[in-house]
Amino acid sequence: MSKNVENYKNVEEAEIWISKTLRAGVVLSAVITGFGLVLFLLTGNSGYPGESFPTSLVGIMEGLLAFKPYAIILSGLLVLILTPVLRVGVSIITFLKEKDHLYAMITATVFVILIISFFMGK
Repeated sequence: MSKNVENYKNVEEAEIWISKTLRAGVVLSAVITGFGLVLFLLTGNSGYPGESFPTSLVGIMEGLLAFKPYAIILSGLLVLILTPVLRVGVSIITFLKEKDHLYAMITATVFVILIISFFMGK
């Protein structure tokens, strides 16, 4: 098999793997969010008094452990937000496997910028 055909197969396999990763993240997010929504509709209670809700990752995780419907919904949304970030991470690994160091560096830079933006966001 020629080297071009082998590289094409590797790229195709990587794209399929990335596609499956994105699909799994969206499905997982939908399941978590849906579960939180059903729990909210069944109980009629968000798990938080009045207009309050968790605004930090720690608050969401505490609510998730306490099985609060609103925290479960927020966890599903967090999974949805993190899915494309995971895709960027998978792309870095893919480019390194293909020995495409330029694109690996560019993608790693994008990944670092994404992570920094999460920590700088409020």
